[in-house]
Amino acid sequence: MKYTKFGNTDANVSRLGFGCMRLPTIELNDKIVVDEDAAISMLRKGYELGINYFDTAYFYHDGQSEVILGKAIKGIRDKVYVSSKSPGSHIKSKDDYRRILEEQLKRLDISYIDFYHFHGINYEAFTDLEEKCGWYKAALKAKDEGFIKHISFSFHTEIPFSTRTKEDEESDHMIKLIDTGNFESVLCQYNVLDQKNKRGMKHAKEKGMGVVVMGPLGGGRISGMPKEKVEKLNIKVSASAELGLRFVASNPNIDIILSGMSSETQVCENAEYVSRITPLSEQEIEGIKTMMDENKKLSDLYCTGCNYCMPCPYDVAIPTIFQQTNYYKIYGIKDYARQSYEEIGSQWLRGKRADACIECGLCETKCPQRLKIRDQLKESHILLS
Repeated sequence: MKYTKFGNTDANVSRLGFGCMRLPTIELNDKIVVDEDAAISMLRKGYELGINYFDTAYFYHDGQSEVILGKAIKGIRDKVYVSSKSPGSHIKSKDDYRRILEEQLKRLDISYIDFYHFHGINYEAFTDLEEKCGWYKAALKAKDEGFIKHISFSFHTEIPFSTRTKEDEESDHMIKLIDTGNFESVLCQYNVLDQKNKRGMKHAKEKGMGVVVMGPLGGGRISGMPKEKVEKLNIKVSASAELGLRFVASNPNIDIILSGMSSETQVCENAEYVSRITPLSEQEIEGIKTMMDENKKLSDLYCTGCNYCMPCPYDVAIPTIFQQTNYYKIYGIKDYARQSYEEIGSQWLRGKRADACIECGLCETKCPQRLKIRDQLKESHILLS
């Protein structure tokens, strides 16, 4: 395993981090629960292979993730870094931050959390909660008392569609948070298919922050890319997953590649890839860029994701639907596209599917690409259902 100094902290972290959001599950008493034995075995295997950064959160697996991680690190607590998150949606009063932190410490059965994040914030959400509930003041107090070692934030670009009109708008929110000087590390998404946080990550690194990226394989999208598409790039990789990890590792502003793993095979493969990983050359990165541009041109549906069509008065998630259609048609990632379409309307993907469209046509009056959105929504629904 390769290691690196984590920003301006004194932590020496593994380049591969273990994301505890996708632990293996089983059905028990008509409920889906974490397969405790398999999950603990996986987590211990990750540690044996050199992983020392483990990331969980209050919501993961309905709270089971923190409990399982706590059991897995028994006896090795002083040899690993634990990352978890404060859920802003549950912070309603000045006492909530501390109450929830103490609940998480109890779940994890540890006395402190190394990197405690404000979960999925943007600038306005953070400042509003600080004004109402003293969110950050509570974090400083907890740090002074030794319950957390470092104050961090995770960034999910959860900005309303109506305000997301430029690709770099998300990064502007991220940069504002960085410039507060309140944080020691940041966790955000970055992969071959989603590079909009690139500018924000560079800014964080320049400010001396540690940078962790989630979704290096795009939630399975990249590892599901057809073999023939990868082979056309003429890059020496054994699998599309390795290509995704090498691409992320090529960005010098990234310290930890956080991967959510659900089997011991994935743990072993990813640890092997990262242990011997070499960044892509500039020529190889250019080849990927060319492939992405060419793939976009292959599609009749060339939605740029500008979000000018939003908000839809009937809450149809137009940009999300077209993104999944592009994954299906352009990149051949069919299973993932169908699964993601099914999840629209859940806590993970807001809005409604294409069959909620009543064909009012308002979206088409705002689309700079002049797409026939109503017709494309019908086609997308047939394709993805």
